[in-house]
Amino acid sequence: MLAILSKEIQSFFSSLTGYLVIGLFLIACGLFLFVFSGSYNILDSGFADLKAFFELAPWIFIFLIPAISMKSFADEKRMGTLEILLTKPIGLKKLVIGKYLGVFLLIILAIVPSLLYVLTISELGRPAGNFDVGATLGSYLGLLFLGGCYAAIGIFASSLTSNQIISFLLGVFLCFICYFAFEGLSETGIFGASGYLLESFGISFHYQSISRGVIDTRDIIYFLSLIFLFLKLTEINLTATKNRR
Repeated sequence: MLAILSKEIQSFFSSLTGYLVIGLFLIACGLFLFVFSGSYNILDSGFADLKAFFELAPWIFIFLIPAISMKSFADEKRMGTLEILLTKPIGLKKLVIGKYLGVFLLIILAIVPSLLYVLTISELGRPAGNFDVGATLGSYLGLLFLGGCYAAIGIFASSLTSNQIISFLLGVFLCFICYFAFEGLSETGIFGASGYLLESFGISFHYQSISRGVIDTRDIIYFLSLIFLFLKLTEINLTATKNRR
């Protein structure tokens, strides 16, 4: 598993992929938070907090993470190296986890430099350091869980096809459904009293909950369960692929 993880990280940083992912994430966030006028601009809001950043990040991640993960298995299928990996004694579970951890580690590396934003709002506060530390820490934890869920979804999408573009589009679609669809359906009102229950199936509900700075075990169990579900689906799909060959 460590060999797979090391191979994934090396592949990301032996090309421009890793640097582009980190750079694009930071540039996009920086432009929306400090340059472009609008609801996400911290300087325009007059409040020293990172709420805008944590509202913006899911939208950027919904495209960025599938772009990272789209080659995980799709590229192996295209080049014909998946058969070699499947015959090695490493085991499917370790193979999937190794691929997943490679994507997730790159997400963490992209998030870490954003801690500079915390320093920025700390200095912007009056007095300096006057911001909600609990909510900020909770939001970062939620962002890590969100990235973990998107990574698992992206890995699953990549296992379904040998075409990276199709893998990317499937990943974006599934991430969008898991994050926004349940909340959107509940807001229509057609489900009546069941709307709240329906909303709780979406990532958005639990991401917003943990971003308040209150660590609820139900939110953590939800995120871990969703990650496990998509990794297990990936393993099942690869098992079916192996059996067909």
